[in-house]
Amino acid sequence: MLKDITIGQYIPGDSFIHKLDPRTKIIISILFIICLFIINKFIGYTFVVAFLVGIILVAKIPPRFIFNGLKPVFLLIALTAVLNIFMIRGTADTLVLKIGFLSIYEEGLKLAGFMALRLIFLIIGTSLLTLTTSPIELTDGIEKLIRPIGKEMAHELAMMMTIALRFIPTLMDETDKIMKAQKARGADFESGNIIKKAKSLIPLLVPLFISSFRRADELAMAMEARGYRGGSGRTRMKVLRFTYKDTIAFGVFLVLVLWSIIVRFIF
Repeated sequence: MLKDITIGQYIPGDSFIHKLDPRTKIIISILFIICLFIINKFIGYTFVVAFLVGIILVAKIPPRFIFNGLKPVFLLIALTAVLNIFMIRGTADTLVLKIGFLSIYEEGLKLAGFMALRLIFLIIGTSLLTLTTSPIELTDGIEKLIRPIGKEMAHELAMMMTIALRFIPTLMDETDKIMKAQKARGADFESGNIIKKAKSLIPLLVPLFISSFRRADELAMAMEARGYRGGSGRTRMKVLRFTYKDTIAFGVFLVLVLWSIIVRFIF
């Protein structure tokens, strides 16, 4: 399951989505998250589904890869849905089922489904950003967007954010290897209650922290050996420029924004 985490992973490609300016994809991703919270009706998600499916098809991202990326957060989605089902109260006319002291109302079922869809679309939308944008492009895009706060600070913040994002799948892979090594030595991570399972994960922390510090030290030495000195006087092989493709992408996304506003304030 750890290998199914898609955040931070990049799938190389030559599609229309891959060729977009990283700033375009970052801005659209931020606005996409805002649109998800603006929409307050199920009908509003019709354009969201069409938008995400269109990106997946154009970028040629394997659908199975997207679905596998939801597995690590399935428990969170299910827990959110269950809490909404049993915690939301309605009227006597909307009572669907009563089990002892637990009551399920129509309002709870609707809100549970709505929140589950919102989390699913949020995860898929943010994952598509890293799946179609290389770490270098992501760094350059973030640096350009936050440059008004200061050139040096913008580069350092962008580099730290990108390295942290990039090392998520690396650390997950390292955790998976350590778990397999511990299981080969007789460790049990699956039996027992939640507290026992949590305690069984403690032996993973020490080797994982040691591995993380070692990787950080190796990365620092590699950057220093290559003459890395931050953003001062730094040039780029590919200079970021907005093209007609970015205009098309913003135009298509504008339809989703307008639809979100219509659903929220008119329907």
